[in-house]
Formats: sequence, C-alpha cells, structure tokens
Amino acid sequence: MRIELTTEGGVAYFPGLSKPVVVDSGRLSQEQKAELQRLTEEARFFELPEKADTPRRGADYRRYTLTIEGDARHHTVQFTDLIDNPALKRLVHYVESLGAKAPR
Repeated sequence: MRIELTTEGGVAYFPGLSKPVVVDSGRLSQEQKAELQRLTEEARFFELPEKADTPRRGADYRRYTLTIEGDARHHTVQFTDLIDNPALKRLVHYVESLGAKAPR
C-alpha cells in the first residue's frame, strides 16, 4: 500500500517548505501495517467521496489531500481540518506520525 498526504494552508504555511508525506507500507513493521489497515478500514476511506467536506469561508484552515493505493484500489479524498470525521482525522494523524519517523 502506498499513501500520500499533502497539506496546504493554515497558519504559518509556506508552500516551498511543505512536502507531501509518502508512506510505503512495504517499509513498515507488521504492527504499523496492521494499524494503518485498521485505521483505513475504520475511516471507510475507500467509501468516502472525493471531496469529503465543503469548507466554510476563511483562509486559516488546512486542506488535505489523502491518496491511498493498494490491493487493486486507488482513491483520493480532499478535505479540511474542519471535517467532522474523527476516524479520518485519526488516519491522517497516524500517516503524519509515520512520515515523521521515516528516514530522510
């Protein structure tokens, strides 16, 4: 499974410094893979619409694009940090944490 998370906007956002988080599950431990799979299923990621929320007016919120490829499936979902989907937020936080641990 390959995951790519792109974050834009929000306070202190600098486009040139913002790089996508890319996670290849082939490089994860069995525990990390299992947690990633569990969170993906819990969020019902592959059932979500391509645009998971409609942002309200304002410019200080973050915009996310999450793409997951694997098992003959490919899906991309766009949403903001205003989304009311705790399972999707947990998935994003986990992907961010895996990206922070990845070797540079």
